[in-house]
Formats: sequence, structure tokens, C-alpha cells
Amino acid sequence: MLARSADQLPIGNEWSYEVKWDGYRALAVKDGARVQLLSRNQKDLTRDYSGVVAAIKALPVGRTILDGEIVAVDDKGRPSFQALQHRTTSDLTVVYYAFDVLEVERAPIIRHPLETRRDRLASIATGSSVLLSEPLPGTVKQIERAVRRVGLEGVVAKRLGSIYRPGQRSDDWVKVKFSPRQEFVIGGYKPADPTFESLLVGYYSGRELYFAGKVRAGLTPHLRAEVSRRIARGAVKGCPFVNLPNSAGRNRWGEGITEADMATLRWVKPLQVVEVAFVEWTRDGLLRHPRFIGLRDDKAAGDVRREALANET
Repeated sequence: MLARSADQLPIGNEWSYEVKWDGYRALAVKDGARVQLLSRNQKDLTRDYSGVVAAIKALPVGRTILDGEIVAVDDKGRPSFQALQHRTTSDLTVVYYAFDVLEVERAPIIRHPLETRRDRLASIATGSSVLLSEPLPGTVKQIERAVRRVGLEGVVAKRLGSIYRPGQRSDDWVKVKFSPRQEFVIGGYKPADPTFESLLVGYYSGRELYFAGKVRAGLTPHLRAEVSRRIARGAVKGCPFVNLPNSAGRNRWGEGITEADMATLRWVKPLQVVEVAFVEWTRDGLLRHPRFIGLRDDKAAGDVRREALANET
């Protein structure tokens, strides 16, 4: 089940609120001693997160399916998506935050109301190493202020009484990111020694890839090397973006790409998905002040779309 993006949290007694955890969304499937972790695009993450597998395996239930987030946290409990990608780092802990349960002992419960599913989840996970994504107390203003203060990504509002709708983006779940961010696909780059100066990223509309912006900020030497290694395998001659060149000159944010610029750029197969934070979309449909967050191995390139905010719909 997927959440609809919005720029404000819904308010009312029919809503509850949870932290939007900054990690990899994953189903955890336990069947006896066998555990499998599956990403949104059905990638098997089981071998990558042995600690999470051990936590799921120890749950006091024979068969269950949980929905949640694999999250890397520092010694203060703060999540870091970039840290999650460096799983050998010693100063972080990888945990599983469960926020829903879909099946218990082979009995599907997706049509039970949210409150019932939360109670069943708590009965399974309380006292274990699986962490619960608990509803947040307080008013919407208090919740937003507290979440912003500790630097978390955002909040997900969930409608009380709602059922779980697999594979659907439902208005019963509404996510608000306090710093706008979403997935994009790498379609090219501007080369510079020893790797690149900037990445050219975009999103799909139908089967066409649209340019969204050039990303420079947030790319550490380690990330540059890893991204460069991945995109080097997919070099192509032609530009994959249908809307480039997009400017006869530079716009106010310096993100226009002219015909002359095109000769200096290099193109790649649009396969690699990255997460990018930004200030806003400009009137030209480009990202203002984009910042690289991390690679997304759990998302398929063809599924990447521009996420509309409430004030754009």
C-alpha cells in the first residue's frame, strides 16, 4: 500500500500520525525458521540485512507478513538513508520499524481496520528486536514541530478504520515530507576528472523520460565513485531525455541546457535510481537547489514519476 503525497497533513479525529522513516520499505515474511525481506519492486534484500532477519526470525509466531522500513540509525536513534547504504560502517545500527501486519498464522487481516492491525502487530512484536512505528501523540502542529526539531524526514497520516490496499496509492495514507524529496533516474552526466561534475536526472511520464535537473550537492567522494562505477556500464550515444535541450540560455537557477551544452554531456541507459532532495519545482519544471541523498536499489527506474504535491493537483 502506498501513500499519497501532500504538502500539509490532514487534520481531524479520523487521522493518526506516524514518523516517515528514512530507509528501505520492505515486507518481512516469516514462515517458521525461514525469513525473506522483499522491497517494493520485489528485490530480495534478505542477504543484505542479517540483523533484521534475525529479529524477524525470533518473533513468537509461526507465520506472518509485516510491512515496514529497514532503517540505519546512529547512536542517538536518528535515521540516515546514506548510512544505510554503507552497511559495514561500525557506528550505526540497522533496525526494522514495523508499521503494519498483513497476515498472522496464514490468516489474512488486510481487510481489518487499521486499529485492529496495529493491536495484532503489537502483540507479535512487543518485547522483540523488531521496533514498532507507534502513532505520535499531540496535535498536528505539535507533531510537525517535534519531527522537524529532531531532523526526521516527515510524517505519514493514516485514516483510522481504513483497510490495507495492496499495490494501491490510497488517500487513506498521506505522506508529507518536510524537505521535498523523491526518486529520479540518472540519464546522463557532465564529465570531470576523476568522475563527473554533475548528474542529469529525470522522471518518466508514460514511457518518456523528462529531464528534471542537474545534481551536484550532496555527492561525497565515496558516492561519486560508486555512482560512476554503476553508470560506466550503461553508456549510450543518444540523449534519453525527450525535453533536452531545454533552454536557449540559462534560467535564473542556471539549470538550462543549451544545444552547445549537449556536446559536452555524456548519456547513459536510464537504469539507476537515486533519491534527491530539493527546495521546490520551478515554473520551468526543474528542480531548485537539488541535493543528492542516495542510491535507491529498491526502486525500479520505470516506476519513477514526478510526485505531485497537493497544491499542484
